[in-house]
Amino acid sequence: MKTPAIFMWSRHISRVLICTATALAAVAITGCGALKDQYAASADAQQRAAAEAASDTKASAAVNTKATYLNLVDQMQKEGLWFASLAHIDALEQRWGISPESTRVRADALRQTGQAALSEAAYKRLVGTPLESAGYRGLGLLAGARGSYAEAVQLLKQAQRQTPTDALLLSDLGYANLRAGQIADARLPLMQALQLSPNNTQAQANLALYLEVTDQGEQAAKLMETNRMPATSRAAIRDAAQQLRAGGPIPPAVGTGGTGGPGLAREDVVPPPLMLKASRWSGTGGMRTASQLNPSVADAALSRSSNSTSQGTP
Repeated sequence: MKTPAIFMWSRHISRVLICTATALAAVAITGCGALKDQYAASADAQQRAAAEAASDTKASAAVNTKATYLNLVDQMQKEGLWFASLAHIDALEQRWGISPESTRVRADALRQTGQAALSEAAYKRLVGTPLESAGYRGLGLLAGARGSYAEAVQLLKQAQRQTPTDALLLSDLGYANLRAGQIADARLPLMQALQLSPNNTQAQANLALYLEVTDQGEQAAKLMETNRMPATSRAAIRDAAQQLRAGGPIPPAVGTGGTGGPGLAREDVVPPPLMLKASRWSGTGGMRTASQLNPSVADAALSRSSNSTSQGTP
């Protein structure tokens, strides 16, 4: 039989053991929960990392093709990043070799960065390839930049025979005709250019110039008003027409390339013709279609519905 002191001590020990066990169980339960949370968080992070890595790999694979790289270069050139595009063309050709496509974008970039001799050599390498038209066109643009407009007409005609529906090429050809003094020959390609691409600012400016040169000022005014050309642009076109009629030089803003170089014309000046990249004229509203233009007479070609406006080509 236990004495009261021993009995009390035994009960005390029991309580301590029970409390200790309870605490250990609580710690164990809490610890398992914490570890579970840590494992879940770690797994989630791993899944996110794996997804990001897969996305990066997929994106890299998408860019890591010749066609996609060429598209990247084309986009850079559309944005006027001609010098940067040359660096990417070097990288493209180092990896996939020289091709007509890479030669075309190189020739354009060389021309736009003022390297005419190298550009001409690159365009000549396109002759005899599937991109021969681009080669003749580039050579025509270089000839126009030198002021050799009769030569430019012949080269652009060779390009046009292979790509007869290229609106900007037709616009270039028409402008070259005007500058070469072949006024009557300019009408057809300029009308074709506008109907094929009614919202192309280059085609609009060159046709307006033709109408002014041929004393169709009212129709030229309708065309410029319809397409919301700035007043300074209209004045420059009229000045250029007057110079053409008089046989004098065209102001740089209207001539090939302009003072700031191809593709750098501001919205308040006439876009330099004989260039690949159209200038930016602001415009709002809907789109025109060729069916809205009548090729039989110039006035009908310039008319549009009253609730439709032009949107400039970037």
